[in-house]
Amino acid sequence: MRRIIQLMLLAIGLLGSLRSIAQTTISGMVKSPEKLNAEGAIVTLIQSKDSVLVKAVLTDSIGQFEIITNKTGLMMITVVYQGAAKYYSQPINLVGAQQTIKLASIQLLPKMGNTLDEVMVASKLPFVEKKIDRTVINPDALISNAGTNALEVLEKSPGVQVDINGNISLRGKQGVMVFIDDKPTYLTAVDLANYLRSLPSSTLATIEIMTNPPAKYDAAGNAGIINLKLKRTKTKGINGSFNTSYGQGVYARTNNSFNLNYRINKINFFTNLSYNINQSFQDLFIERQYFKPNTTVLNSTFNQNSFIQRVSKGFNGKVGFDYYINPKATFGLVLNGFVNQNNTTTTNKAIVGDGSAQLQSLVQAFSPSKRQFNNQSANLNYTYKLNGRGREISANADYVGYHGVTDQYLLNSIFDANNNFVSKTNLISDLPSDIDIWAIKVDYLNPIKNGGRFEAGMKSSYVNTNNIANFFDEANGFQLPNYDFSNHFSYKENINAAYINYSFNRKKFSFQTGLRFENTNIKGNQLGNPQRPDSSFTRQYNNLFPTVFMLYRVDSSGKHQLGLSIGRRINRPDYQSMNPFTYPLDRFTLYSGNPYLQPTFSQNIELSHTYKNRFTTAFEFTYVKDVISETIQQENGIFYSRPGNLGQQFSYSLSFNGAFNPTKWWVLQVYSELTYNDFRSTIYGQQLNNSGSFWFISPTNQFVLNKKWSAELSGTYTSSVVTGQFITIPVWTMRMGLSVKILKDMGSLKFTLNDMFYSNQPGGDILAVANSTANWKSFLDTRVGTIAFSYRFNKGKSLNARNTGGTDAEKGRVK
Repeated sequence: MRRIIQLMLLAIGLLGSLRSIAQTTISGMVKSPEKLNAEGAIVTLIQSKDSVLVKAVLTDSIGQFEIITNKTGLMMITVVYQGAAKYYSQPINLVGAQQTIKLASIQLLPKMGNTLDEVMVASKLPFVEKKIDRTVINPDALISNAGTNALEVLEKSPGVQVDINGNISLRGKQGVMVFIDDKPTYLTAVDLANYLRSLPSSTLATIEIMTNPPAKYDAAGNAGIINLKLKRTKTKGINGSFNTSYGQGVYARTNNSFNLNYRINKINFFTNLSYNINQSFQDLFIERQYFKPNTTVLNSTFNQNSFIQRVSKGFNGKVGFDYYINPKATFGLVLNGFVNQNNTTTTNKAIVGDGSAQLQSLVQAFSPSKRQFNNQSANLNYTYKLNGRGREISANADYVGYHGVTDQYLLNSIFDANNNFVSKTNLISDLPSDIDIWAIKVDYLNPIKNGGRFEAGMKSSYVNTNNIANFFDEANGFQLPNYDFSNHFSYKENINAAYINYSFNRKKFSFQTGLRFENTNIKGNQLGNPQRPDSSFTRQYNNLFPTVFMLYRVDSSGKHQLGLSIGRRINRPDYQSMNPFTYPLDRFTLYSGNPYLQPTFSQNIELSHTYKNRFTTAFEFTYVKDVISETIQQENGIFYSRPGNLGQQFSYSLSFNGAFNPTKWWVLQVYSELTYNDFRSTIYGQQLNNSGSFWFISPTNQFVLNKKWSAELSGTYTSSVVTGQFITIPVWTMRMGLSVKILKDMGSLKFTLNDMFYSNQPGGDILAVANSTANWKSFLDTRVGTIAFSYRFNKGKSLNARNTGGTDAEKGRVK
């Protein structure tokens, strides 16, 4: 440990000595509506995302202007001139180099009468933006996102796959950490999916996809991090928005949200509230074949149809304030919480046959389930500016608590081949769970002269989980404890971390590097029951996680850019995944945890080429050791599903993202990737060598019909995907949308139709199961028509945003 600290201090000294120069010069000429030189016009440079002012200048006597800035990111030029409509340019990407940008002559148009109409020229944000260390998604750029939820937006995001159960993978790799406002969600895959379904898309500002996050972020997440940024306006006065929608598939759904920001004197108050009701179904078909040991002779067959109906209701709330104590010090408080209620009713029918596929028995099951899942969290944050050049120190303290209760019945009725009643069973379960998480972190930022930037920080987090499973067999009106399934599992975890990060820009070269150290301490305790003994485990390990990002501009104009990204990641097991006890999903499928799970480590390398900041081609290679994945084992006709470590995964990915403008009124955004996955492992005595390529493409067409109306036509196609023991079938979908501005452009109405041809219906096969084959096919409530209304109000001056939150990796692992 002492040597590690010495190395980090040495690195700080070396990085702090580096210097760089990075400025961008933007020049152009403005013409009045009469096509004369527009002297005295106000030209401003603003951020495209939130219209924050960067710099303002006046045109000279011949209408020329020049803006010099060291800011980076997607910007826009606005022009205000007497008697002319306000002008907005198309987005301009400033990459932080010695750029010289010469704009075409700006021809202003006359103001229409006494109205406040403004001319918007291709100023709409792109759906996808590429930065040096992440890809940024702008959900509001797509009409088809109106009235949907956060999980549905993720399904449309480049490189993201969401399976039938809501599990999220990135470029075919599992182990994705999902953050909300830079804080991890600490949730199981099931609870995370339910939460994201309860989060309306209208509450999302941006989605950041980081396959190789910088050292500032926790190293957790083998495949990377997806960070959902919620909307928060930053202007003085009062401003906000209201959104409501109604969707109809086979079942109805509604998403509603309201956000408000109020800045007065030294206090900035903000809130975001949402409520949703979502009804859906899954019609699932499972087919299994059992063979005599070590032969291909069919021994028995199994066919099951499960109809699963889900009704979920969710309320999400966020409220907070910033108090500007003085020009140097700011204190903030943020409170979050949600209440989700999920009612699921499963009706299934299973047919068991012999080796000749002749009926042997029939099992009918009915399983109603009610889950209440609540969350509350608090964040205290403090920022102090050490000087006027951006040097600052910030501190965050967080508490996050979850409480869940699940009540479920599993009623099985068994009939013989002649449909005569044989027997019935009823398994009743009561499953309470509690999770408490505390975290504290301190970050230091020092912008160095001429564009350099040094960061360092420390973090410590503590997690305490308590899960109780009470199972009872009902017989003759009495409930008897079932000790095969009942259990009590507690888990404690402490992670201590420190990081350094440095970045700089030169004329043709940008560089960022970081190093993160994490110390992990865990203890699990299975309390057992009268028939099962206690058991426990402890683990402790230390790891270093380096990251490197490079960007080289081949030519002075920046048309061609070459990028390199290198990093190391870890994926720790979900908390509940290490609980060794078993519980039934149905009579023929059981789930159990695995106390022997090891963390997954991955090495990631990506090379990229960008042309004119519009077209990016990238190649990525990933090597993963001890991949945590769902595994399937067959014993005596029962399928056991449990998390396990697969030996190795090799992944190669080639991707393309580009924006085309066939005409002035048509923008075509295309993302496509070709990925090859190779899994090699031994699972329950079976050799797994599962490899294959999959292709994904997502074209999005956006049409500007006139000042008020716009339209969208988009779709996706995914070929068969290889993941661990599973191979999925190809799926595709198409969607369309129409939008119109109303209420003096402060409101909008949108109509969307998703999965127009009802083609997004997943299925697949399970491999390497002893003496068995298995496949499944699902039909979902995916064809949905939605009408959405949104209204925004704002007035005031733009402010700078503050990043708050110290729980950076724990939320994504709750089970």
